[in-house]
Amino acid sequence: MRGWNACSALRAQESGAVEDDGSIEIGPPDAGFGGPQTILVLSPSSTPRTGKLRLHIDVNTTDRDQDAELERLLTLGASPVDVGQTGTESWHVLADPEGNEFCLLHTRLQPL
Repeated sequence: MRGWNACSALRAQESGAVEDDGSIEIGPPDAGFGGPQTILVLSPSSTPRTGKLRLHIDVNTTDRDQDAELERLLTLGASPVDVGQTGTESWHVLADPEGNEFCLLHTRLQPL
């Protein structure tokens, strides 16, 4: 899950949750945690996956093109996943080092 911190400009820290379950909180780097802003809490599960994930993450970069981001994600440990793509899709299906699938979308905005 720590790879998601490197994937975005967000900052991750150990969760302040009551239970020490290995959760990671991801939020804006300059706002701090526990405030009024939205954060994501990613929690590990030891339950084996038996079907399609109930949550799907799409990564959409706005500061570089899709090819550059694909190369960066692969360097960070992501790997391509075949889920039956035809090869004409505008996105790439990847898995993080723990096997969690996500898609890298085609850039929607012009790079900064």
